[in-house]
Amino acid sequence: MTAPLSPADQPFTFPREYHFPPFFTRQRNAITYTAQCQKWSKLILDYCRAKRIWRLPLVDAIDGELFWNKSLNRRLSLADAREIIDVMKAKEGRAEWASKDKNVALVYWRNPEEWATVIGDWVEETAQRGTVLTLYELTEGDLSASQGMCWLFFNFLGDFGRRVGTDGSVVEFHGMDAEVLQKSLNVLVKRGKAQVFGNEDQQGVKFF
Repeated sequence: MTAPLSPADQPFTFPREYHFPPFFTRQRNAITYTAQCQKWSKLILDYCRAKRIWRLPLVDAIDGELFWNKSLNRRLSLADAREIIDVMKAKEGRAEWASKDKNVALVYWRNPEEWATVIGDWVEETAQRGTVLTLYELTEGDLSASQGMCWLFFNFLGDFGRRVGTDGSVVEFHGMDAEVLQKSLNVLVKRGKAQVFGNEDQQGVKFF
């Protein structure tokens, strides 16, 4: 039996505008440019979610399919990509720079507040209240990985899978970027739902 493709290897269906050359050139008209930024923002979020990309290295990504349509020989410039990330950060809160040189961005297809809710839902669904987990166990361990396998199964069951909380909303954080995880757990701490302790190399979290 052939092993299923990982999210990173799954083909992505690009939107209609991706196949038009003007999409890759900064539009001069302010109204048109605003619409262009919105479409690029949605594409970046959808792509990163499908590929499970938390941290987007722009210098490398410019040479990938997200920003470069090879069939058209059209590519978004690095400067324009940075400007779109700035728009996503300022107007939508859907991105944040992870480096001062604006070469790497955190992409929030769910923002930390939303991730905090997702993790909190998972805590309830899996009876993890009072449990202490290392951050590695939380995002890379068998517990969340096995829940992910349950999601693959219950996805075939449609509404039943969603009712019992086994759809992607409770397992999406498996493999989460460490910085995004910290920000999300900080939200849970502020909500009184978690306590984070330990040193940087071996942190743990207790859920309430």
